[in-house]
Amino acid sequence: MQRSGEDYLEAVLALSEEHEKVRTTDVALRLGVSKPSVTRAMRNLSDGGYIEQEAYGDIKLTEKGRIKAAQIYFRHKTITTFLHEILGVDPEVAEADACLIEHDISNETMEKLAIFMRKLEEQG
Repeated sequence: MQRSGEDYLEAVLALSEEHEKVRTTDVALRLGVSKPSVTRAMRNLSDGGYIEQEAYGDIKLTEKGRIKAAQIYFRHKTITTFLHEILGVDPEVAEADACLIEHDISNETMEKLAIFMRKLEEQG
């Protein structure tokens, strides 16, 4: 899956936790993109089995989509927390950098980072 697809999935997950219904407009506002961009992305995610959406209807994550979005969100939160709380990076910079890193970090490094953060949490 491409970077942008992961960003759209993560946005749909976050919005679905905040609102009863997720609409194309909500995703566009969240990501700062146009509605046609969201429509194209949702078509691709639907074709990949990550979301369900009837024409111009609400967007719903499939089980496959929810699992993938949760993985992306976990990466994002773990990296953001590490950058901000451990390294002292400004919160906005940490958020932006985490968004870039979450797509390219290896599974091995992500796993080690998550273990490190868990150990710190247990100690503190």
